[in-house]
Amino acid sequence: MNKNLQWKLLGIIAITAACLWIIWPPFTIKDKDGNVIQKGKINLGLDLQGGMHIVLKVDTAKIPLETRKDAIDRAIEIIRNRIDQFGVGEMSIQRQGKENIIVQLPGVTDRERALEIVGKTAHLEFKLVSDNVEDLKKAIDNQPVDGYELKYLEGERAGREPLLVAKDASLTGDLLVNAKTEFSSRGFGEPYVSLTLNSKGAQIFANVTATNVGKRLAIVLDGKVVSAPVIREAIPSGQAQISGNFTVEQANDLSVVLRAGALPAPVIVEEERTVGPLLGADSIKSGLRATIIGAILVVGFMIFYYRLAGMIANMALILNILLILACLALFKGTLTLPGIAGLILTIGMSVDANVLIYERMREEMSLGKSLRASIAAGYHRALSAIVDSNLTTIVAAALIFKFGTGPIRGFAVTLTIGLLANLFTAVTCTRVVFEIMCDQFNLSKLNFMHLFRKPTNFDFIGKRKICYIFSAIMIIAGIALFAMRGENNYGVDFSGGTLQQYMFEKPVKLDDIRKVLKDIGQGNASIQQYGDPKEIIVRTQADISTKLSQTFRSEIKDNPFQILRVETVGPAVGKNLRYNALMSLVLGLAGITIYVMFRFDLKYGIAGVIALIHDVIFAAGAMALTHRQFDLTIVAALLTIAGYSINDTVVIYDRIRENLRLVKKGGFSEIVNLSVNQMLGRTILTTGVTMLVVIALLGFGGEVLNNFSFCIFVGFFVGVYSTVYIASPMVISWHRARIAGPKK
Repeated sequence: MNKNLQWKLLGIIAITAACLWIIWPPFTIKDKDGNVIQKGKINLGLDLQGGMHIVLKVDTAKIPLETRKDAIDRAIEIIRNRIDQFGVGEMSIQRQGKENIIVQLPGVTDRERALEIVGKTAHLEFKLVSDNVEDLKKAIDNQPVDGYELKYLEGERAGREPLLVAKDASLTGDLLVNAKTEFSSRGFGEPYVSLTLNSKGAQIFANVTATNVGKRLAIVLDGKVVSAPVIREAIPSGQAQISGNFTVEQANDLSVVLRAGALPAPVIVEEERTVGPLLGADSIKSGLRATIIGAILVVGFMIFYYRLAGMIANMALILNILLILACLALFKGTLTLPGIAGLILTIGMSVDANVLIYERMREEMSLGKSLRASIAAGYHRALSAIVDSNLTTIVAAALIFKFGTGPIRGFAVTLTIGLLANLFTAVTCTRVVFEIMCDQFNLSKLNFMHLFRKPTNFDFIGKRKICYIFSAIMIIAGIALFAMRGENNYGVDFSGGTLQQYMFEKPVKLDDIRKVLKDIGQGNASIQQYGDPKEIIVRTQADISTKLSQTFRSEIKDNPFQILRVETVGPAVGKNLRYNALMSLVLGLAGITIYVMFRFDLKYGIAGVIALIHDVIFAAGAMALTHRQFDLTIVAALLTIAGYSINDTVVIYDRIRENLRLVKKGGFSEIVNLSVNQMLGRTILTTGVTMLVVIALLGFGGEVLNNFSFCIFVGFFVGVYSTVYIASPMVISWHRARIAGPKK
């Protein structure tokens, strides 16, 4: 073995060993009691481990201009302090844009409590209460009373107690130094919140209580009166308390937000996504099952069809997966459920490079060349097509990352790493193995199966007009169907509203769920029940998740349930996400077109983008026909279809370009038809292998990725059709139009 080959082999072994060292253990190891033995190197997204993703908008319009400059930064710091005291170990909080804050809370599934902790402004005020009965009556009759406003004391007593509260506060919470939960020595030891003021606050509080003995002092939190005790005597100690029939948990949470301080401005929950641990565990199981099944199908097929060469391709595939996981671990990336989908697609799409190389090697061997010469020529001739096809897909992945959010970015990252790793494993690693086998083991022959024993000579180009008409009819029908469905096309991501998914202990009837919804004024809500009769999804325009859960507990008492997930998107956020999704599609198609035009010619770029638009509309029409809704994952699917479709098209364009140099007989149409026939076996093989993993994803990837898998499934089939019958013939039509020129 020559030294150059030795160094390459050592390099591959070193990279493999480094990957194993970096990723071990990939996931957290726990004992039978659930205690962490060793933390995993790969972070799991909230959709896999459960938790909350919250987007908050800080309403700076409610505060004076001179304090708005650092309001977001102060809000972030206060929220971070609150969450630290709440006990979330690996929370993430960061600024987004000018007024938004993203908060991620892994493992937190008590959404109501978490939202209360994160979103409560906690603006504390002490205000005197007027004891003038006449003024109180005027206020109740909506007559103004100078210096006072009407408020109500909430409590367990019947109705609400009206209070005439001073507009100006005697004392505010910024003078607070501590708040803690204590228990009353009387009765049943009810919890209350004990407050301690600083020296300035203690002095003010002493003066207020000394001069207003016998009056009530309202304690107002975020504009609501939580208690209004009577001042019995002067209180010089700077100690006060808030009581209000709290549970221990409520008192603890209130202490937390008061200790951390008030937010500089109110915050609005613009977007919330909560995944329960049950759904997270099911997503992991479904994702791993789909990955394993897809990998087994691909590995089995490659060995069956390409024999020894297939085993070498499988070794490269394993290294490809190791590189993806190592990059995620090394750069603190997060593996999401769409990320697993990206991993599965990488498994299928990485086979494309090996198929390209092996089919090229087959062509060279059929010319009578030695195996060593065939290997060298096969890798050399396939290189440009491999690079072009991978880079066009990376363009789509980059735009998914740019305009996607959360888990969708995980899909783009995983897919990009996989494609870049594929350029190394398929082009470099497999060739080193072949060269070693030739040098050290005298390998002189490779046996491949044949999809077509003889070169095909189908007249694909002659059918183009029929295909144009068929595609035009289907596209018009798809657009019409999409338009007819209107807003029903869009999921929560794009239309706003709330999605709530529940898992009951026993099967439930949709009529019972509908009755509960009618009772709370949501009779028009959308209810879906999938294969499991215990599981339902409710979509509403308003966020009624808390009220709905409470109603389920009271109305369906004999059937306990778990909340699997809650997704809430404000209407403004939904419109913005819809706009970004459209822009990502438009820019994705434009980016791919420009790349193809740069690498080939204007006519190729235009023909390619027409085929891409054709594929995207076809897939969208299939979604509308089957009453599936569009969300961010579907945008990722459509861009993946575009990337994969152009991948296939670029390979044929690359062969057309090569044949234009080599084939001296025949016109342009004959060369295009020849190129399509030459690449037909590769097109069928690549798509077939990739469809194996897509089918695994569709059948075993779980409900969350079902729409994504379906869209990919339809798009890949249509992509093959458009490559052969749309993209390639369109090049001919454009070529003839340009030669003919304008009529005089």
